[in-house]
Amino acid sequence: MNKVLISVAPVSATDKIIDPVKIAKDVIACSKAGAAMVHLHVRDFEGNLTSDMTVLEETLRLIRKESDIIIEVSTGGISNLTIQERCAPLYSDLVEACSLNVGSTNLGKAVYCNPIDEVEYCVQKLLKMKKTPEVEVFEIGHIYAMKELMAKYTFCDPVLFSIVLGHKGEAPATPEALTAMISMIPKETLWGITHANRTDFSIVAAALGLGASTVRIGFEDSKYLDADTVVDTNLPLVQKTVRLLRAMDKEPLTPKEARKVFHI
Repeated sequence: MNKVLISVAPVSATDKIIDPVKIAKDVIACSKAGAAMVHLHVRDFEGNLTSDMTVLEETLRLIRKESDIIIEVSTGGISNLTIQERCAPLYSDLVEACSLNVGSTNLGKAVYCNPIDEVEYCVQKLLKMKKTPEVEVFEIGHIYAMKELMAKYTFCDPVLFSIVLGHKGEAPATPEALTAMISMIPKETLWGITHANRTDFSIVAAALGLGASTVRIGFEDSKYLDADTVVDTNLPLVQKTVRLLRAMDKEPLTPKEARKVFHI
């Protein structure tokens, strides 16, 4: 496939002011530049993870007024929320896809807890509400866990994995780790790349060369355009990703095309 889904994750986990108007404006600009999906978390006005969808739904309504970008909302993030509270976005008509976290890992000094009984609760609700999952895998063991879940539950075809590299305490952002993770991904599925704490596009480029179907870019993972440049909106990150794709004789998927490819 010579077309790739660009997903923009526009909000940093450290942001303490959540402005729906500002976020929506940024996302709409990114959509016009080539992003086909937006990845957001359920946060309150102070940036705290919450089960209250009020602020997020205001943001999503503003986005939807001017863009047909695919709306994906996380069911994860480090917090004290219960799995029931984390699944709040599954019940929103504005949400089309959701992240699925299938195992625990260290992220910096925190432990990102995803015990298997909670994972299965999320899977059951996700399938019931017909939301397309993006399976975030931080370690090879997460891929194996998802293989077991695929044998137990009927997921949409193809299942989409997102290989996440670069957090302290998880798989590093190296070519060796990337190729090891890719080698474990089931052949009948698709996969993409998320590079946390990125300062350049080398791992993104490597993933694209090895067949990535999606690239996530945005402030949730990094504000670096290059090693010397930090940007103040997500638009330049999307624009650079589009240039990279075209330099590799690839094109960004439109939201309409992406919905067809990933059965959203």
